[in-house]
Amino acid sequence: MNPFISRRLIYPLQETILQRPTFSYLADLEKTQWYSRKDIESLQLRKLKALLSSAKKHSPWHANRIENSTINFDNFTLDEFKKLPTMTRKDIQQHGNEMAWHNVPGGCFRYTTGGSCGQPLIFNYGRSRQASDAAGRIRARRWWGVNVGDPEIYLWGAPVELNKTDRIKTIRDRLLNQLILNAFEMSPENMSLYLRVIQKFKPKCIYGYASSIELLAKYAIQTNQQISLPNLKVVCTTGEPLYSEQRELISNFFNVPVANEFGSRDAGFIAHANSHQQMLLLSESNILEVLDNAGNPVKPGTMGEAVMTGLCSEAQPFIRYRTGDMVKLSKDIDKDGKGLHVIEEIIGRNTDFLLHENGSIIHALAVIYILREIAGVEQFKITQHAINEFEVLILNNHLWNPASFKFIEKKFKSRFGNSCITHIHLTHKIPPEVSGKIRQVVSKIQPQF
Repeated sequence: MNPFISRRLIYPLQETILQRPTFSYLADLEKTQWYSRKDIESLQLRKLKALLSSAKKHSPWHANRIENSTINFDNFTLDEFKKLPTMTRKDIQQHGNEMAWHNVPGGCFRYTTGGSCGQPLIFNYGRSRQASDAAGRIRARRWWGVNVGDPEIYLWGAPVELNKTDRIKTIRDRLLNQLILNAFEMSPENMSLYLRVIQKFKPKCIYGYASSIELLAKYAIQTNQQISLPNLKVVCTTGEPLYSEQRELISNFFNVPVANEFGSRDAGFIAHANSHQQMLLLSESNILEVLDNAGNPVKPGTMGEAVMTGLCSEAQPFIRYRTGDMVKLSKDIDKDGKGLHVIEEIIGRNTDFLLHENGSIIHALAVIYILREIAGVEQFKITQHAINEFEVLILNNHLWNPASFKFIEKKFKSRFGNSCITHIHLTHKIPPEVSGKIRQVVSKIQPQF
């Protein structure tokens, strides 16, 4: 499809049909990014006050918290806002239905996270949140010279994208000049095919999990497969930390810069690297606090937990939400003069690959998606001890159903073959690694090409 037609007709038509104000919000973002920091923070405060007002009216769980706080709404400031207690994944797991505004204009839609910290999550979102995420990504792509409708490859693996393979979905993707390659099926044969497809598609942007794109580049180098993409502007990575050695390998192979993205299914799109490799917060849609273990704010340059407030999350408000991600705020300002907040460093969480007996390399999210849909799972850890042997530790609550044992075994066999053995144990505690971190997926075996 001609990129101009896709940009000016197809994509706007899709968003209009779905009642998502993506392009009007995008127009606002293109203006507000040039506001001064002071003006952006004033905008945040106005949106925050509106969010809290909506939550008081439509979200009983939040209304109770707000009413019990000592916030002075007549003299409302960010310091006043911080009197409100933080919320956690466990709060959402146990009280999500009481948080949701089920009759929000445009509709309230159920969603599940990938459980990247080993704690699956079911929540609701609305059209405003969808528009915020989409518009934020479009703006960030424009920082790199990529616009709506430009050819884009997705090395992706979320079932919500990959299962909708009917004709309408395929036509829609092609009309938007998007092509999805399955990051859950990284066998040598598939990676060779992916390299040929990418060469033929001539993308301006490649987007996907950092580890999956690195794996594809590493495979191409080890098997002496070359690729030439003169139209490619940037490789955008997401879903995991991007380490310096990964950035170097990917950049050298594809011969373009690598831009990392920070976000999650639950908290939404949070930040993206600009052309100076500064990580810029989507400040118009989010308030980011960085707190220490005691819940106190830390100074810029000091590591702490990212606590997010989604200013467009009225369908189910995420207000002072502890993400579990570790970040540092920066004292710097955007080198191009934008007023958006700058994040100095993101530690995040990482995942391992898993191996199929046929040699395929499976992204960890493929098994995380099995656990995330099961009621009663508060936290989990999956360890692959051998090709066909897995251990699954589950920290469960009162919603756990014993029938889930068989369900998990069946799903693992469908993913890894009938020879797969799954040892499932209910536990009162998920033990951390030697580093002190709790990793949700661990492989004891390494892929070989």
